[in-house]
Amino acid sequence: MRAAVVSELGQPPSPGELPEPSPGDGEVVVEVLAAPLNPVDVAVSTGVFYGGHPELPYVPGAEVVGRVRGSGEVVWAFGTGFGLSRNGGMAELAVVREERLVPVPEGADPVVAAALGIAGLAGWLPLAVRTPVRAGETVLVLGATGTVGLVAVQAARLLGAGRIVAAGRSEEGLAHAQERGADAVVRLGETFQDDLREAAGEGGVTLIFDPLWGEPLVAALDVAAPRARIVHLGQSAGATATLASGTVRGKELELFGHSNFAVPMDILRREYDRLVRHAEAGEIRIDVERIPLEDVATAWERQQRGEHTKLVLIP
Repeated sequence: MRAAVVSELGQPPSPGELPEPSPGDGEVVVEVLAAPLNPVDVAVSTGVFYGGHPELPYVPGAEVVGRVRGSGEVVWAFGTGFGLSRNGGMAELAVVREERLVPVPEGADPVVAAALGIAGLAGWLPLAVRTPVRAGETVLVLGATGTVGLVAVQAARLLGAGRIVAAGRSEEGLAHAQERGADAVVRLGETFQDDLREAAGEGGVTLIFDPLWGEPLVAALDVAAPRARIVHLGQSAGATATLASGTVRGKELELFGHSNFAVPMDILRREYDRLVRHAEAGEIRIDVERIPLEDVATAWERQQRGEHTKLVLIP
């Protein structure tokens, strides 16, 4: 079968030929329809992922949308080490654990459904499930210029937020955020705190969506309302943040951690179905680029540079 193959850590994968995989107990073979690129794929291939990497050479790809051999069902799948400690989805065929199969709504575009997997759910689940948006509240979306943040902006609007403030570094990305529902946009930088205070309004922000951590979150807490909630899911701005005890205690702030990998499968299936249906109805838009498997090296380099469009490989 044709596959993307990582042969050396620190080097992008290249197209190659591998034997067809054989499923073990509790596993199925899926005929791959779409395999998105994610930051975690690059981290694994460069040797910096905390969980290590599969034995070289390996097939990358932490998620996949494909058709199950035998049943013909179209599914999305990730988890149990898929693409992280064993071969992943960037190939014509992939082996996945049967317990991790998530049905794709009938008629949905497989490429869009794939793009809404890890990245889409990271933007949706924190606001729909982990600490749900409350009707009329003011939501701050940090990192609003990437795929995850743009989904979060749209999710906040769908879920009933009264005011949404989008924050990020890219002017183009912030323009996209405003097109998709943000009431105000703020650039990260020297005047971020003052600009955010003005954008948030007199009451401050009551819910902070945080895929950044580091200094942006510290600055945002100064504009947080009493008893504001922070849902944290990434560290793009730094692995550590110094939070003042007086701010946390004085405002009685609540901090929620989120990881897609920790979500129970029944909730994952329900919310994935809900998210994809919103996208099919045009209520959530995601920028997707379809890339042939043969061009995986170029796609990999774009992902490393921090691509804002969701890149999805097509075998």
